[in-house]
Amino acid sequence: MNKKVLAVSAVAATAALVLAGCSATTEPDASGGDGGLSIDVPDIAMMEALGDNEKEVNIVAWAGFVEPAWSDAFTAETGCTVNRRVAGTSDEMVQLMRTGDYDLVSASGDASLRLIAGGDVQPLNLELIPHFGDDIVEGMKGQIYDTINGKSYGIPIGRGANILQYNSDVVTEEPTSWDVAWEKDSPYAGKVIAYDAPIYIADAAVYLMAHEPELGIENPYALDEKQLDAAVELLKQQNEIVSEYWSDAAAQVTSFTGGTTVLGTSWEVLRKLTEDERFKSVLPEEGSTGWSDAWMLAAESKNPNCAYAWMDYASSPEVNGAIAMNFGMAPANAAFCDMSDEAKEHCEYYNATNEEYFEKVWFWTTPIEQCIDGRTDVTCTNFQQWTDAWTSVKG
Repeated sequence: MNKKVLAVSAVAATAALVLAGCSATTEPDASGGDGGLSIDVPDIAMMEALGDNEKEVNIVAWAGFVEPAWSDAFTAETGCTVNRRVAGTSDEMVQLMRTGDYDLVSASGDASLRLIAGGDVQPLNLELIPHFGDDIVEGMKGQIYDTINGKSYGIPIGRGANILQYNSDVVTEEPTSWDVAWEKDSPYAGKVIAYDAPIYIADAAVYLMAHEPELGIENPYALDEKQLDAAVELLKQQNEIVSEYWSDAAAQVTSFTGGTTVLGTSWEVLRKLTEDERFKSVLPEEGSTGWSDAWMLAAESKNPNCAYAWMDYASSPEVNGAIAMNFGMAPANAAFCDMSDEAKEHCEYYNATNEEYFEKVWFWTTPIEQCIDGRTDVTCTNFQQWTDAWTSVKG
């Protein structure tokens, strides 16, 4: 489960994000799904037609995304042997994709723009992926982190929100705001858990959007220096009431079950893993950040036909649903939700087809110098600046 932890970025990774001529084409709302961004990126050709399958496909994936039962069936169907490399962080995925040894990656939004901007992945021909059709939930199409200049670079896998989890034995009234996790006068000071990664700066920005509108934050991943400073100030304030930061999912569960923590940032799957009815969760009124994963194809893939075959196979309702259930997230293919009572229950728990729910979620997007909220009169802060800022928060 330790999949979305951001390590300190290499300078080379950050340099790839210094893009020119950016103008956002999306409206400033949490969904971000109306056509992606318009920015200058390397011009890489898209495959026009499929050829014969090669003998293998090499995939970098999160744990639980490529399991033997599915890959064996895929091999029997296509003749493509699946070679899997499990990665634990987005930074590791970026670096592995840059070795040229891998065809596909299950990238999260905090890695996608780095890969696109660095010329590491290629645009996808959706006509060659039949399962990318009407059953893919609309909220996972055309997102700003994997749709650039009208071209799709990612095939959706699943999504989830970073929710507020709490121990209902201690927090007896359901919270409606994140204030209990951010404000220094929180009655739960010293018992608050927070996510440990530079991308968590966006969580502070979401809170500031609602409580300090004069800062003018329109997108939590598009922060100018003044806005970043405000987010850092809030994070340092929170630091005084935090019991611990988590990056390892098992440690987060232990923190709640052991009583170190009574309230803080979580994923729905982590609440479920506690197997304890005391622990409940809510998406507060300010909204939240979240994550969304997608298959992305290497620019210099040695096995592109097998890679396209995998993206289509893994997008089928059966396989996509199995991945979602195995990992604990909302599937991308909504048709899975009608396949069984178990599937329906899973989809309801993870709000799979509830777009009203996900409209309040700002999916992780790599911060870049060009403001993805459409501003052109200022320079926004990039991922390296966020990494440096996070170091200052942690001390």
